[in-house]
Amino acid sequence: MSLLPELRYPSVPELVATARALAAHRPGLCTLRQVGVSRAGRPLHLLSVGHARPAVLVVAGAHANEPAGGGTLLALAERVVRAPDLRADTSWHFLLCADPDGASLHVTPAPRSLLDYHLGFYRPAGPEQPEWSPSVLPPDRLPPETRTLTGVIDELRPFLQVTLHGTDLGGSWVQLTKDVPGLAEPFAKSAAELHIPVETGASDAAGWPASGPGVHVMPGPESGVPYPSMPDDARHSTWYHAHRYGGLTAVVEVPMWASDLVDDPVPHPAPVAAMRHLARRLQRDALEVERVLAEALPRLDGAEGPLLRAAKWALELIPGLAEDWIHTPPVDTTRAYVGSVDAFGRRLPLRAAAMLLRVLQEADDRAAPGLEQLVASWCDAFAERFAARWVPLEHQVEHQSRTVLVAAQYARERVA
Repeated sequence: MSLLPELRYPSVPELVATARALAAHRPGLCTLRQVGVSRAGRPLHLLSVGHARPAVLVVAGAHANEPAGGGTLLALAERVVRAPDLRADTSWHFLLCADPDGASLHVTPAPRSLLDYHLGFYRPAGPEQPEWSPSVLPPDRLPPETRTLTGVIDELRPFLQVTLHGTDLGGSWVQLTKDVPGLAEPFAKSAAELHIPVETGASDAAGWPASGPGVHVMPGPESGVPYPSMPDDARHSTWYHAHRYGGLTAVVEVPMWASDLVDDPVPHPAPVAAMRHLARRLQRDALEVERVLAEALPRLDGAEGPLLRAAKWALELIPGLAEDWIHTPPVDTTRAYVGSVDAFGRRLPLRAAAMLLRVLQEADDRAAPGLEQLVASWCDAFAERFAARWVPLEHQVEHQSRTVLVAAQYARERVA
């Protein structure tokens, strides 16, 4: 956990500079253009490679705290430029960062540990997330980043949209809005070669059909949801926008730190009791953060920036989620699923605490040192419980890249 990663995650300016250099080097093949602006006025850039009508759209940076996608996007763009066969009948389009405002606030490009990662942590509140905002906001209130993304989909009509995501600690998995037969085998092979566990019971995909280990197909709109309290239903996200043109979306997740606990298909001996235990811990941890927030809030002089909004949003999710875990039978009874829920339950209050800590430190508030100790202890417990091991950055990028290329191959055959 203490070793410095060999490389670091690229910043948005570095992504743009590299894309600009690539377009200048191959002007007949590549174009870089601005397709929109963020709420704060930052440009959103699209790099296009090739001219074929059938299109793949790759999106990075939809979640500011999931930085692997930027490096993967650059690696894919350079690979497509070097390989004419990849663009013979397909054009490739790369949205460099879907949320540059969020990326400017997440400030851990080379985390040495989970604590280092969380000390610079930022993940926007749900209504401010480009892909998720349609599931929690009416159409006339969508942020400009969301409208830019859906506008690009409307223009390109991709047969495949791939959005590059990641997790802090766990394994790799894929979420599909439609099945892509054949994807599961090369996905698992790549993960095994790079020593990345496959998250077979991902809580993000709880109750979804699986076309293979770690490859989950989102249910249709007629299906129920496993956690009724959660407001952000994937079926109302931008992931489904490609469907109006006959396309589909693949969400490719890769971990920063790996844990074999999320790749254990053995049945859990007492899943109901375990879920209730995790719910009680989630409630207890949230209360600790809420007490700090309530005590410090009068001293913050009405501060209501993105960090504080995001911390409050995370805390607001917790009571309903804990009730779901207590009263809803688990949709999966494997150790892998319970392990994934365990990680999710640690993650939410830890993230809220980490973002609140940054607010308190900025205000030089007296509650900051105690909260920093709490964040550090939770990070240590998280890493120890899951025997966390760093996934080399080049392995994160390579696994995501391989999965995108295979998904494009099989999705192209699906619509041919």
